[in-house]
Amino acid sequence: MPYWYDNNKQGFANYSEAVKTLSAPRDWTEEGVTELSLWFRGYSASVGSFVEGPVGTYTMTGSGTDIWDSADEFHFAYKTLTGVGSIVARVQSVDNTNNWAKAGVMIRESLDPGSVHATMVVTPAQGVSFQRRTFTDDVSSDTTTAGIEAPYWVKIERDLAGNFTAYSSTNGTTWEMQGTPENIQMGSNVYIGLAVTSHDAVLTCQTVFTNVTTTGTVSPQWANQDIGIFSNDAEPLYVAVSNSAGNPVVVVHDDPAAAQINTWTEWIIPLQTFADQGIVLTNVDRIAIGLGTKGNMTIPGGSGKMYFDDIRICNRAVSP
Repeated sequence: MPYWYDNNKQGFANYSEAVKTLSAPRDWTEEGVTELSLWFRGYSASVGSFVEGPVGTYTMTGSGTDIWDSADEFHFAYKTLTGVGSIVARVQSVDNTNNWAKAGVMIRESLDPGSVHATMVVTPAQGVSFQRRTFTDDVSSDTTTAGIEAPYWVKIERDLAGNFTAYSSTNGTTWEMQGTPENIQMGSNVYIGLAVTSHDAVLTCQTVFTNVTTTGTVSPQWANQDIGIFSNDAEPLYVAVSNSAGNPVVVVHDDPAAAQINTWTEWIIPLQTFADQGIVLTNVDRIAIGLGTKGNMTIPGGSGKMYFDDIRICNRAVSP
């Protein structure tokens, strides 16, 4: 059972539950059953990050398979741009997690993995490259110049007609156009910022940017997130069992980061744990599986995706 949780919705409960209300109360003592068993799997924590320090120097980390093909996986630090504008950055360094690891400047229409975009990157061993996707969820193309490595300057510009032009420079003053401009139709409001991909889903690439400037109508504050990479925020995992006449009894998993366990894991809860807190096991009518702190209405939490399977009561001493 796939299950999304999002505990950061203003005006709503800051915990998430999947609830099963039974058509009639069940006896959880029949056949000598002694345990509730369920299997779960989540996603690892994000390794993407974006930190400024000292002022004007940005250290980013990112994972992901690539910014390429029909969908991207990378970490993105961004602002919003309305209309015409540009972004410049000096890529001081980029870890060689792969010859095609990428760090550079990007303008994209949305935060979806298959969004159209125009990106100018520096790589550890393949030079500089103007990469773009001109139609949503479509193939990517590039114009690459070999023999260039960090530190190097990169720039992307968008004009009124939707033409995107990429440049590179040794000094941030004298610019060389990378290929020819590409017309990519996007809405007026787009995302503009810095992108890093490790080109290897199990490795993390660190990049340092300096001299980042933008032109046009650009929002003041940075935001950053993974694009196309599933990751979970750590939230308490719990099971709540109820009788119709009483409040639910909640049992929380021992590992506060259980949501970030990315392999199938069995969680066994002795039924006596529920009985000790007041549940009459012969009269169970409701079970809930949740992420977050049950009852929390005020403190924002995290989000992610879980899978649950094989939820059952059993007696492991006699189960096959």
